Amino acid sequence: MAGAGLQFRVPREKIPWNPTVDPEKCTGCKTCFSFCPHKTYTWNEATCKPVVSYPTNCVPGCSNCAAKCPQGAISFPPLAILKQYM
Repeated sequence: MAGAGLQFRVPREKIPWNPTVDPEKCTGCKTCFSFCPHKTYTWNEATCKPVVSYPTNCVPGCSNCAAKCPQGAISFPPLAILKQYM
């Protein structure tokens, strides 16, 4: 998994690394929700779309859910931002 094993000098809560879901692109396929082993997402039954409810559960450097999203609805900050926290 991307991001696994990276060492940071600050607590996870201070690292601005988490997914953003574009509601216009998201079709509600649940790929990200089902795939993420860290339970970053919850499911909104009213909108039938994922919600990034636990952003600090996301492993810094991991963007595997974005790669799996068939609609390209998930984005992350640039990887380069992580250097300042290492």
